Amino acid sequence: MSIVVTGATGQLGRLIVEHLINRGVAPAEITAVGRNSARLADLAATGVATAVIDYTDPASLAAAFAGADVLMLVSGSEVGQRVAQHTNAITAAAAAGVGRIVYTSAPKADTSTLILAPEHKATEEALRASGVGFTILRNGWYTENYAAAVQQAREMGVYLTSAGDGRVASASRTDYAEAAAVVLTTPGHENTVYELAGDIAWSGTEMAEALTEVVGRPVVFSAVSPEEHTAILTGAGLDGGTVGFVVALDGNTREGLLAGGSSDLATLIGHPTTPLVDGLRAVA
Repeated sequence: MSIVVTGATGQLGRLIVEHLINRGVAPAEITAVGRNSARLADLAATGVATAVIDYTDPASLAAAFAGADVLMLVSGSEVGQRVAQHTNAITAAAAAGVGRIVYTSAPKADTSTLILAPEHKATEEALRASGVGFTILRNGWYTENYAAAVQQAREMGVYLTSAGDGRVASASRTDYAEAAAVVLTTPGHENTVYELAGDIAWSGTEMAEALTEVVGRPVVFSAVSPEEHTAILTGAGLDGGTVGFVVALDGNTREGLLAGGSSDLATLIGHPTTPLVDGLRAVA
């Protein structure tokens, strides 16, 4: 079976390639694709095939996807451009005769008001309209997204957020990558949607407790209002777009949109998801 993994030079894509090899997929059956040729060269050392692609260049997509049985479409990182990029990849995969596309989406993308959901919803719609078989992995939040919180805790002894009492069912990136490798290599996942999240949804207080253990100093949970959060981030020198995104995301968290509730992730990987403190320790 030939598997193409997009975004293979990114953190999630690289981990998916590693998990595929760990599951016994021969490196020669994997094609790792991305835009960074230097990082692809590093991957090539593992024995996988590589190809440079550009989502705006249909010829590069056609060449990379030719002969593939399954496409692992890791969602792009360029907010505002992802629908066009993903649609180009889906169109190229359909033209190449790819049998199934596995796509990393967002929690409840078709109904959620999560700030990140609209582009994923549009991609899911394009995927369903393509006629290609699919598996949709609606990835929840990554514990690695709190790298800045670890640094802030280490330097200031504070975990500051405007998410209030909102809970987050995060899991480590490797958990999500392992789930992707499972659905890429085992039967029974055709035209299926999985809601993926960590086993335990934690609060701000519990995050502060975990950070205390990780950084080795007392860390307090500081809950601020969205207005206070905006002023703090602006004062720290962040641009307006970034400030708006962070505060809106905390608002989504406050609304419970990242609280998980599904056991799909642990079921797919066959073991509990990485505990918060262990995930943070790996980040630290």
